[in-house]
Amino acid sequence: MLTDAIDLSQLRRVLVIKLRHHGDVLLTSPVFSILKNHAPHLKIDALLYQDTAEMLTLHPAIEEIHTIDRAWKRAGLLTQARQEWALMSRLRSKRYDLVIHLSEHPRGAWVKRLTGAHYGVARRLSNRWWQNSFTHLFPWAPGSTRHTVEIHLDALRRIGLQPGLGERRLVLEPGLDAKRHITEILAARGLSSKGFIHLHPTSRWLFKCWAEDKMTALMQALQAQGHALVVTSAPDARELAMLDRILRPLSQPMVNLGGQLTLKQLAALTAQATLFIGVDSAPMHIAAAMQTPVLALFGPSGDKEWGPWMVPHRLITSDHSCRPCGQDGCGGGKISECLTTLPVERVLAAAQELLAQ
Repeated sequence: MLTDAIDLSQLRRVLVIKLRHHGDVLLTSPVFSILKNHAPHLKIDALLYQDTAEMLTLHPAIEEIHTIDRAWKRAGLLTQARQEWALMSRLRSKRYDLVIHLSEHPRGAWVKRLTGAHYGVARRLSNRWWQNSFTHLFPWAPGSTRHTVEIHLDALRRIGLQPGLGERRLVLEPGLDAKRHITEILAARGLSSKGFIHLHPTSRWLFKCWAEDKMTALMQALQAQGHALVVTSAPDARELAMLDRILRPLSQPMVNLGGQLTLKQLAALTAQATLFIGVDSAPMHIAAAMQTPVLALFGPSGDKEWGPWMVPHRLITSDHSCRPCGQDGCGGGKISECLTTLPVERVLAAAQELLAQ
């Protein structure tokens, strides 16, 4: 029994901080839902990087989202200082009772101290200044094989809130505009809801990508079985070039939406798919949030920590003894043999299993 559990009924406002990438931010979404379920009176805010905010906007449990623009650093010292001061002034004006910091970023400790929040919870790190910044610390071991969602939920467990199994699903709300846009796109191309497979073969991290010729072969095999395909990628020039190389050999038409969708529109699209196929990336987590069955190929990243969460899925991994290594490709060469050697036949068989469910 915890002797220092926090009585949520005595709190008014909470700030949850996650300063990481898109997928990491989406994996915090159950924290907000569970807090709201157990203490409906709470006003719960988020502090995120500006470019990741779409992962949590429209979340029904979130009152307000504060953002940090990574471009502040490039705008000059004076401009950055003004922006930082304005942000901290806004945060201080909210008079937070509790700050929940879900990464090891030092900014979270500064926010806890400067907002004057009575309580703060974060991972236990060895740094004394860090430890003195928070009232509650939960154990965390680098290299843990627990899923990232569960590690996030440890912050709640540490203050006496035990999440129910049914509360832990990811939450992502595309919004009416995104849903309407995707409905129009699908109708214009003669596609119906659950009448296509969504593939997102690219990643900003090249070492997470499958061999291009194998992705092409998989698409050809799926088309030969009569499946309609919708393909997406980020608008990054490298990803678009990779997608072009993958699609160029195809003789049958498919819908190419590479670089054309916002994250909300991507969520609305994958919600309509019968299956999502991709690599360890934010779109994979988005598909899981939308409860679309997921077929994910994992190489150097850890599937136990980052795999599809609470959704029907198949994971395709190799038996290389060195994985997951977390390295930027074998020898730092941007190409991961544990991923590129995965056979097309194995991926196709897994897709057929999910489609048959």
